[in-house]
Amino acid sequence: MEALNPSALAYLAAGIGAGLAIIGGGAGIGRLAASAMDGIARQPQAAANIQTAMVIAAGLIEGATLFALVICIILAFK
Repeated sequence: MEALNPSALAYLAAGIGAGLAIIGGGAGIGRLAASAMDGIARQPQAAANIQTAMVIAAGLIEGATLFALVICIILAFK
């Protein structure tokens, strides 16, 4: 069996890392939205506060996901 090229391994690692980052971000956003909807259903008068906290947390999750994708792109093209 032929040895793998190091650049091929970098592309493979970047692809796997990007996929895991997207799955993790999607799971985090989904769980956040479900919890926020549950909280709003239980206390409708607190909807504004819950939505504000949800948007801030979603932004942080998206930021971490974007950072992970940038690291994967750097890994692929290094």
